[in-house]
Amino acid sequence: MKEANSFDIFLLVLLAVIWGSSFFNIKIATYSYEPITLALIRVIFASIPLIILCKIKSIKIEAFSVNWKSYALIGLCNIAIPFTLIAIGTSKINSYLAAMLMSTTPLSGTILAHFFTNNEKINFLKALGILIGFTGVLFLFLDKVIINENNYVFALITILGSTFYSIGGILTLKIKDKGNENVTTSTTIWSLIFLLPMAILFEKPWLSSPSIESTLSLLYLGIVATGFAWLIRFRILSVNGLVFQTQVAYLIPIFGVFFGYFLMNEVITWRVLISLSIIIIGIYIVKKNNKGSIKS
Repeated sequence: MKEANSFDIFLLVLLAVIWGSSFFNIKIATYSYEPITLALIRVIFASIPLIILCKIKSIKIEAFSVNWKSYALIGLCNIAIPFTLIAIGTSKINSYLAAMLMSTTPLSGTILAHFFTNNEKINFLKALGILIGFTGVLFLFLDKVIINENNYVFALITILGSTFYSIGGILTLKIKDKGNENVTTSTTIWSLIFLLPMAILFEKPWLSSPSIESTLSLLYLGIVATGFAWLIRFRILSVNGLVFQTQVAYLIPIFGVFFGYFLMNEVITWRVLISLSIIIIGIYIVKKNNKGSIKS
């Protein structure tokens, strides 16, 4: 992989801005859309550029091949469930808080990797990073202005969504030789298969009357924050490699806090800023001592 140049760094920052901005758009979308429907529409718009990409590059989509059970399970754990849980959680907590809680994915991923992989065992420095990172999360829960008896359950639901990303990442490692574009597209197709009947059965989206604001945010989530962002991620992975791409984890919560404060007028306390710093330090220590990455 080549050394990153100015354009590569620009793409990495752009990816962080897009993913960091997704949380306040999820918040706005939840004003009108139920969580499963929100996740479904996101995935529909994301699947279109992925399928086109595979067609252009003549990549066979193996969603219904002999490995279909793996693709289905990853689609459920890595897309359908976390997308839905994040929407549920973000509906009742600040958008920047969701970004910060979701940034703990590398921490939970490292714990899971210790038990379910052979080459990503926890050492002293990783354990220190995990402890520091989750200390930052615990410090957030002590801030009653941000997390209180009215919304702490939704904060926990958001963390659960982050954990499912980690589970999905572990499962993806088992079929990583199947190609990044194929795996992402195949699992996305399966997430559609799970989300569509669930949305019809439990939410009846055709009866909703969404606002223009929420609809625009949902379109942004599907087209830009999911579909376009995944294409940028593919480009970074192919040119600069996985280690460079995972640096985006440090930037996402920072941009999440920025957008939440300036665009959503969300209250930020001194505890939030301290927690953000502690979480980023923990992530840095863990990632610096990882051989690879469980989930970007």
